[in-house]
Amino acid sequence: MIIWVDADACPVVIKDILFRAAERTGVQLTLVANQYMRIPKSRFIKMLQVESGFDVADNEIVKRLGPGDLVITSDIPLAAEVIEKGGHALSPRGELYSTDNIRERLNMRDFLDTLRGSGIDTGGPPPLNQRNRNDFANHLDKFLTRYLRSS
Repeated sequence: MIIWVDADACPVVIKDILFRAAERTGVQLTLVANQYMRIPKSRFIKMLQVESGFDVADNEIVKRLGPGDLVITSDIPLAAEVIEKGGHALSPRGELYSTDNIRERLNMRDFLDTLRGSGIDTGGPPPLNQRNRNDFANHLDKFLTRYLRSS
């Protein structure tokens, strides 16, 4: 199993949680981004820089994703592709996307996109807070514990 990170938009605090988890568990972590990112020296952590462009990083993650891999992303369409391909998706806010909730999340995303397209300011998501960080860390820990037990 590999943890893939849609790293361009991933908050630094979430990356730090992921770095510590990769070192603690020995699970491979790969950050995928359009720009170079500094990562800790580790045999478990890699950086994959892709060309700039719309969805280039997302497409690279989907291309390389294996069944059972985990993707960290707040991009709902990417999460839907990951689930369709047999992977798992977790948002930086700690929401584990699943076949049960991804369709609803896609519909809401499309609805808000339509509103924005018609000139309505829908605002953005609130800043990441401590509860979000805790939710993320807890979901990640549960996921990795299940994975390590089954290996």
